[in-house]
Amino acid sequence: MSVSVDTGPRLGPRPGPVPWVAMYHSVGDCSDDPYRITVTPERLGEQLGRLRRRGLRGVSVADLLAARARGEGRGLVGLTFDDGYADFVDHALPVLRRHDCGATLFVLPGRLGGDNAWDPLGPRKPLLTADGIRYAAEAGVEIGSHGLTHVDLTQADDDLLRTETAGSRARLAELTGAPVDGFCYPYGTVDARAVEAVRAAGYSYACAIAPGPLTSLHALPRVHVGQNDTAVRLYLKQRLHRLRRRPVAGPR
Repeated sequence: MSVSVDTGPRLGPRPGPVPWVAMYHSVGDCSDDPYRITVTPERLGEQLGRLRRRGLRGVSVADLLAARARGEGRGLVGLTFDDGYADFVDHALPVLRRHDCGATLFVLPGRLGGDNAWDPLGPRKPLLTADGIRYAAEAGVEIGSHGLTHVDLTQADDDLLRTETAGSRARLAELTGAPVDGFCYPYGTVDARAVEAVRAAGYSYACAIAPGPLTSLHALPRVHVGQNDTAVRLYLKQRLHRLRRRPVAGPR
């Protein structure tokens, strides 16, 4: 039996089943992948194809939450891609289009055209430039913030916390010319202070990994999906997610 949790101020309707949100990162060559953050385009296609055959469709987190608020979220799953790797445009976007799926791309406006310098192991992976992010946005991908530079917010002082949350939101809004509703906690690390900073920055929702009692619209759990996730493993992950995660309230 599911147990509800205190999500702070009333956010809308009573808590319901937690949304199923998949967490991807890079899409490309996974031969050197110590953090298991990469899936090949072929594997991504297999995974999305499996979802579609089961009557499910991947959408952005904003679209998923909006549909749930209308009572129309059945059959939708959230698709997220962290870090804003340049290979998203070349490899992920064509697969998403082929399967008529949407997605949310969480990017780092303080590292435009840089690389994944925060990962000490593995190959350097280029990140999207400003033009690349705009291209994804124009293709219908929701753009969210992954912070400004990919730092652990639970270790940040007050000034850095504001810069990484409110500062990154302002930079992305200027870059895309559109509001930025979603945030994603770097490394998945989150505490009550980080959640409050994200809420105060004006984000409508935020994604974590396994936020436990902090689960809410500003700390949504997600399921990691990798190269080893075959159709059977993906099905089991979806089933276990619904059994193990706590309910959350809907958006206003």
